[in-house]
Amino acid sequence: MHTPTVLIAAVALAAGLAGCGGGSSSNSTASSTPSSSSSGTTGAATQPSTTTPAPSTQMGFEGVPIEPGSVLAPASTTQTGTVDGISCGPTEQLAYHIHAHLMVYVNGQPHALPGGIGIPGSQVVQSPQGPIASGGVCIYWLHTHAPDGVIHIESPTQTIYTLGEFFDEWHQPLSGSDVAGAKGKVTAVVNGKPWTSSPRNIPLDPHTVIQLDVATPKPAFQTVNWSETQL
Repeated sequence: MHTPTVLIAAVALAAGLAGCGGGSSSNSTASSTPSSSSSGTTGAATQPSTTTPAPSTQMGFEGVPIEPGSVLAPASTTQTGTVDGISCGPTEQLAYHIHAHLMVYVNGQPHALPGGIGIPGSQVVQSPQGPIASGGVCIYWLHTHAPDGVIHIESPTQTIYTLGEFFDEWHQPLSGSDVAGAKGKVTAVVNGKPWTSSPRNIPLDPHTVIQLDVATPKPAFQTVNWSETQL
């Protein structure tokens, strides 16, 4: 069995990215769009902007641009105990493997989701493929490998987790007025549509794209072209 350090390094640097790229074969049966769930998505879709990076934008190892701006909050607040039934184990769980994306703006300015959330004790290092969380004492089922906004859901069972559970695991607040310590009215957009329930209830379905705008102004929704990624 791999140690966490060897496992995470292998995941980051393997050319095929087999550990973190492909989704579960059961993804299609588990997927549910926010608009069809019992949560709060309403209204017409917002015209999305593209995430195709400008030439000066750094591309991460997952084929998603590294998020600009200062880090929203440190990944190091992740601890090691079981949170909301989610445990931190010695290896990744790949029975159910999907990906979502989170972008946060505070007063109109982008703030990056750090790599290493859900991997306590890890440090983001530079690799030939871009920044990647290396090391760590264990790895949660919900985690980030790079500061590119991609949330990995790697669970031993087919379960729809929520953004609130991800923030709980991170030990950071999430509410209608607080996103990891950034305070102000929170406006959520999910897959281009306004989300009117608590942001904690946003489901982390396959390829869900989430944008949280704290206070104003509210930038245009930034989508992700998953077909151009390795996820």
